[in-house]
Amino acid sequence: MINLLLKMLGDPNERKIKNIMGIIEHINALEPQFAEMTDEQLKAKTQEFKEILAQRKTSDDFNTDRKLEKEALDKILPEAFATVREAGRRVLNMRHFDVQLIGGYFLHNGHIAEMRTGEGKTLVATLPAYLNALTGKGVHIVTVNDYLAKRDSEWMGKIYEFLGLTVGVVLSNVRGADEYEQKRRAYNCDITYGTNNEFGFDYLRDNMAQSAEMLVQRPYNYAIIDEVDSILIDEARTPLIISGRLDKSAETYVLMSKIVLQLEKIKDYEVDEKNKNVILTEDGIDHAQELLGIKDLFDVSTQYAHHLLQALKAKELYIKDTDYVVKDGEVQIVDEFTGRIMEGRRW
Repeated sequence: MINLLLKMLGDPNERKIKNIMGIIEHINALEPQFAEMTDEQLKAKTQEFKEILAQRKTSDDFNTDRKLEKEALDKILPEAFATVREAGRRVLNMRHFDVQLIGGYFLHNGHIAEMRTGEGKTLVATLPAYLNALTGKGVHIVTVNDYLAKRDSEWMGKIYEFLGLTVGVVLSNVRGADEYEQKRRAYNCDITYGTNNEFGFDYLRDNMAQSAEMLVQRPYNYAIIDEVDSILIDEARTPLIISGRLDKSAETYVLMSKIVLQLEKIKDYEVDEKNKNVILTEDGIDHAQELLGIKDLFDVSTQYAHHLLQALKAKELYIKDTDYVVKDGEVQIVDEFTGRIMEGRRW
């Protein structure tokens, strides 16, 4: 029945691709002209595009209305894509094929572009990234791990830098006295590579900053997400939380680790392995209060309930050398999706 409907109505994705083939043909028609340009002439196209966009800023609305800005970008899209294609051929000896031009067009328009292995999605991103970076407002390219972020920023970065744009990368292992300055420089680049987790944690840190000097991110403009299904569905199940400094000594942890050994599974608490959660029963609450010698486990001044639940989770849900490793006397979290150590993170 579904196949019959598709035959009658046509595949909607095929119709969308058919509708933009005129734009793809326009880009292809520009190729001989761009191939004849010198390196200096090709590089000069970036400034030319920026001046065209600047001329369109005839009202304050342009600066705030994404729709008007996108209309201006759409008008220069064929030439901008032709510029990136020629730069890719010269710098990396990699020429964008029609399937990559199509993917780049749909990414620019906010769609998900599903591409088969070998169709060059890494190269595809250079097209909409370059186009949207021309506004000077920045572009984020979100990857799933530090290795890909660093690799792609250096690899594809050659195209952007050839065309006069700046490229930065935000990595999770950047710590130290100049951490803020390094990250601020990366975020102020025209195109910034990084992982979803690091972008998210930097957002949280900025919202906890005590002064403007500690802010690293700037207003958001445009982003391309690699492996979007993994990042926005699978990994999105795990919330990003930044822990504050501990006001209490480690004695609380030691105390709770002893208490949980005296609680009985099922009777005192239930384990939800799927959602990585532990739930205290009524008997468990009474038992814990008796063991602790207190009347109210949920007294916010003690935070005993929180510490007890965390201790139960540690006992029942987290496995050494699978969920975490102990290295140099410290617990280091293992990323469940990549298997890599998550430097600087703690539960």
